[in-house]
Amino acid sequence: MELDSFRSLMRAEGRRLYRDLPWRRTRDPYQIWLSEVMLQQTQVPRVEQRMPAWLERFPSVEALAAASAADVLEAWQGMGYNRRALALHEAARQIVDRYDGVFPHDAAELRALPGIGPATAQGIRAFAFDLPGVYLETNVRTVFLHHFFPDVPGVPDRELIPLIEAACPAAPAGSADAGDADDDSAGRYAVPQDAEDTPRNWYYALLDCGAYLKKTVPNPSRRSAGHVRQSRFEGSRRQKRAEVVRMLLAARGAEPAGLSFDEVLAGLDAFEHQAGREPVERSLVEELLGALTREGFCAERDGRWLIA
Repeated sequence: MELDSFRSLMRAEGRRLYRDLPWRRTRDPYQIWLSEVMLQQTQVPRVEQRMPAWLERFPSVEALAAASAADVLEAWQGMGYNRRALALHEAARQIVDRYDGVFPHDAAELRALPGIGPATAQGIRAFAFDLPGVYLETNVRTVFLHHFFPDVPGVPDRELIPLIEAACPAAPAGSADAGDADDDSAGRYAVPQDAEDTPRNWYYALLDCGAYLKKTVPNPSRRSAGHVRQSRFEGSRRQKRAEVVRMLLAARGAEPAGLSFDEVLAGLDAFEHQAGREPVERSLVEELLGALTREGFCAERDGRWLIA
């Protein structure tokens, strides 16, 4: 498909399919960053439901940085992938300590923060600062696979990146400095067609078109070389990890504090029994507690495990 025709089509479809989501009504980089992280492997309706309570509890990056890790984990429960919560917390602390609470818009500086990869960094840049770049998110990937690689299996991202870069419009006049980090080659980006043709609007259009395609055609993302089917959560090691974190959070106010190894084992056995599964091995609980300790979720003191 010819690039100019593709851009015109996506802009028209983006207007038709636009989703008025809460995090699209702001340019606050904190809220946009939070939405980008929450939306990783989590459905949009759940994020819409959970984000207001999070913002009430942690209304700013400073508030998040000042909170305890346990408070952050508690607020995150039900969202899955607890590592995201710890990464949010640590990144917030670094933004406050290193940047006085002001989000950097340099791509390399954003990627250096915990939990912020290339896609999240460019999401912040595009939606908060209207800066161009390669935002290779799953819905964006879906759109490019559908229109440029129909019926082609195993398409690697390296073939998509030049197209995504060339299709993205340059930064509008008056936006944050487009000459930083990733953008030392502004000529690689498309010439905007009008004042509404901005990186922010462009990527919203691609996100909405990609979400629509997934509902109406066989998911093109499955033809990506990097596509991996998500493993089953029920009964998985990941679910057991999450349950241990939940138990440790629930024991925060206990006396004595925390849980002993045998209490963790008994609680996990009860959880598995309720689901109709076999009791867990002691060695697995040792592995889970060891991994959670190394990753900063909990700490062992005098034979008891406490949430971080």
